[in-house]
Amino acid sequence: MKKNIIFVVNPISGDLDKSELIEIVEEFATVNHIDLKVYETTGKNDLDKIKSLYNEFQPERIIVAGGDGTIKMVAEAMEEYDIIIGILPAGSANGLSVDLNLPAGIEENLKVAFLNDYVEIDMICINGKKSIHLSDLGLNASLVKNYEQSDVRGFWGYALQAFTTLTESEEPFTATISANNKTVEHAARMIVIANSQKYGTGVVINPNGAMNDGKFELVILKSLDLLLIGKIITGNMPIDSDDVVIISTDKATIKTDYPVNFQIDGEYCGAQTDLEIHILHKQMKMAVP
Repeated sequence: MKKNIIFVVNPISGDLDKSELIEIVEEFATVNHIDLKVYETTGKNDLDKIKSLYNEFQPERIIVAGGDGTIKMVAEAMEEYDIIIGILPAGSANGLSVDLNLPAGIEENLKVAFLNDYVEIDMICINGKKSIHLSDLGLNASLVKNYEQSDVRGFWGYALQAFTTLTESEEPFTATISANNKTVEHAARMIVIANSQKYGTGVVINPNGAMNDGKFELVILKSLDLLLIGKIITGNMPIDSDDVVIISTDKATIKTDYPVNFQIDGEYCGAQTDLEIHILHKQMKMAVP
């Protein structure tokens, strides 16, 4: 008996042509007696179209080829349904696949996405929007904004914007944070709202993070001098430093003294002064090695 599976592809993520990937996936589906429905995102009503595809096709899995933003959109479309999501990393930011330790090769990845068991992972709700992975206020969100507005994609696009962003960065902001029945105030250059450990580049920002523990971490970076940036990038996140504060909680509010650039899972969400945050425990099933 054939299994029904929907394959959602973001054709422009990561600036890679996906036609070869689609062929490989279709071939894998044929060999494994899977009835595959391919859907390419357009950026217009994708969420609703994926929902209606689900209702029409009743798949037992939905496979996503794209970056963190595409995965998040599919997870939101599927939030009312009991379904396993498989990932074929194909974006410019693949942080979630890095955190789930997905294999690098396409053949191994296909087996995991289509056939392997799953784990239930948390999501974070921020001002009513869902975050699977890492969101942040401050410097990195400014980088995401600059990257979205630039013409250069991929690693060099990020590198170029990182330089621009660092040289143009604003003064530190003051954040009033309420969590775990305490309110604290910190001057910060960046605050990460982390469900997991690593950015898509493999940089560890939240060493103690787990995606299924019913908690998220606020990682407050007070200074971002080149020394601290160097430590973070080389994987030596200084969690015992005066420059870094980590708060683990299941709900929090953040208020800033002026509007600060904000991003969710690699998608720029404007400048914000107030964030209401809470965990959504065991919100979705992800196929893992």
